[in-house]
Amino acid sequence: MSSTTRSFLLGAIVTLLVLAIAAAAFVWSGRYAIGADRPHLPLTLAVIDTLRDHATETAAQNVVVPELDGPAMIAEGAARYAAKCAGCHMAPGKPGSQMREGLYPQPPDLSADGIDNPGEAFWIIKHGIKMSAMPAWGKTHTDAQIWSMVAFLQRLPKMTPAQYAEAVIAGNPSAQQPEGQAQPEHR
Repeated sequence: MSSTTRSFLLGAIVTLLVLAIAAAAFVWSGRYAIGADRPHLPLTLAVIDTLRDHATETAAQNVVVPELDGPAMIAEGAARYAAKCAGCHMAPGKPGSQMREGLYPQPPDLSADGIDNPGEAFWIIKHGIKMSAMPAWGKTHTDAQIWSMVAFLQRLPKMTPAQYAEAVIAGNPSAQQPEGQAQPEHR
C-alpha cells in the first residue's frame, strides 16, 4: 500500500471517528429541541419524511387488498373512524381538535386528502408510525376491522358533513353525533 493511500485511509478513519464522537456528544448533551411545539430543521424533516414514505411503501408491497365496496364494511369503517381517528385526522365540517393542534408532525387531514394506496393505508393503520402519535391499531383491531376503515377512507374526502354523519350512524346506530370522540366499541 502506498503512503498516499495509507494517509488517505488514516485521514478518513480519523474524520469518521471525530464525526462519531461529535454525534454521540450531541445526542448525550440533551440539547436537541425535542418538544412537539418546535418544528424539525428542514433537513431533519426531509430525511424523516423520505424515510417514512419509502418505508411504508416498501412494507405495504405485499399487502393483498380485498374488495372494499360493501356498504356494511364502509358503515363499520365510518363508525370506527369517528370513534378512533377523526380527532386527529379530521371529519367533514368539523374543526380540528385540541389534540391535533398539539401534534407534530401534524397528522394528514384525511377528510380532505384521503388515501392514495389502500394497501399502504392498511399497513399504516395496522402497524402505526413511530414518533408520530399514530398508534398500531393491529394490536387491538382485527384485519377485517382495519379494512373497514380503509374502505371508508376511500370515500371520506367526497363526503359532505351530512353524509359523514349518516355514514357514522349507519355503522353505529347508537351514535348520536360523530365528534371524533371515543364511542364504546363493540367487539
